[in-house]
Amino acid sequence: MRTMTVIGTGLIGTSVALAVSRRGVRVFLADRDPAAARTAAALGAGLARDPGETVDLAVIAVPPSQVGAVLAEAQERGLARTYTDVASVKAGPEQAVLRGAPEPARYIGGHPLAGRERSGPLAARAELFRDRNWVLTPSRLASDDAFERALELVALCDAVPIVMRSRDHDAAVAVTSHVPHLMASLVAARLREGPAGLSRVAGQGLRDATRIAGGDSRLWGDILQANAPAVAGVLKDLHTDLSRLVPALDALARPGGADRDLGMRALVDLLDRGISGLAEIPGPPDGESYGMRVAVAERPGELARLLAAVADLGVAAEDAAVETSVAGPGFTVRFAVPARTADKLADALGAGGWDAVWDPARPSARNGRLDDVVGPSGFV
Repeated sequence: MRTMTVIGTGLIGTSVALAVSRRGVRVFLADRDPAAARTAAALGAGLARDPGETVDLAVIAVPPSQVGAVLAEAQERGLARTYTDVASVKAGPEQAVLRGAPEPARYIGGHPLAGRERSGPLAARAELFRDRNWVLTPSRLASDDAFERALELVALCDAVPIVMRSRDHDAAVAVTSHVPHLMASLVAARLREGPAGLSRVAGQGLRDATRIAGGDSRLWGDILQANAPAVAGVLKDLHTDLSRLVPALDALARPGGADRDLGMRALVDLLDRGISGLAEIPGPPDGESYGMRVAVAERPGELARLLAAVADLGVAAEDAAVETSVAGPGFTVRFAVPARTADKLADALGAGGWDAVWDPARPSARNGRLDDVVGPSGFV
């Protein structure tokens, strides 16, 4: 790929442009707000002007409701040989393209599974998509050329291609992205009406649970409208859970109530289901991980020194498991090591005097359940 146009220079569009520009692709930028395009250009994302000739690929980085119209207009003026988009909802834009685009075979839907709570070109990062899944949703009319060009874009951004049907994609992201954003917004909204002194007891857990609520409300309104059926379905299931949870808590709030045991069982069952659900979330986007065991002497500060050492190489302290030694004083610390840093970490621990060995009880494991939805031919 030699040339590309990015239409829409927000967080995702500008990040795409930055990533491919660094790989030698000549990028042209367009936005309904000329200042945004100029800002992206000033960051090194490309040139804020019309290419003057047909480019190899046009990336439509606009809200889902606008994809069909923007792509149709771009095709009518012969902007590119192939087209893709990066909207987080796929079925609606796909149908709009099939109905209204002059050449729907030249288009393939796409959605990079990466983002930040900030928006706009200044939040963009060239490495935003590195090792992240990038879903492609070819329609029944999509050409091989469009598919290959989209795969090339994914490779240029150092992402991992995943192929899904558009409606399957929308049902999945309703659970993994759209409803979590709504839940974060609902919890964050409670902070405006919370009790006195709330800010003094707000900790990292609250920040983690509400961080994504800071996203652009207009964009998220468009996303949720475009995926309203799937989102509503998930919310109805949550409503069913809440209809069990609230009475359980009411029962626990009544001192001496005969149904307190039933309330506690319902509460614990819900919490256990949440713990079980966490197992469905892929680990860090590193492909494979390997188990490692490190022997740690029982001296003050020694465990903290080890955890600080591994944290510098991408291993979170909270992911480590500490076991006391049955043979005497000391600990054994177990943790999973990302494959891309495994050798580096082993060398660093050896140089630091740690007794570290690979854990045969923890064989390497492929990361990411989204791979499971891809059939033998790459389509499902």
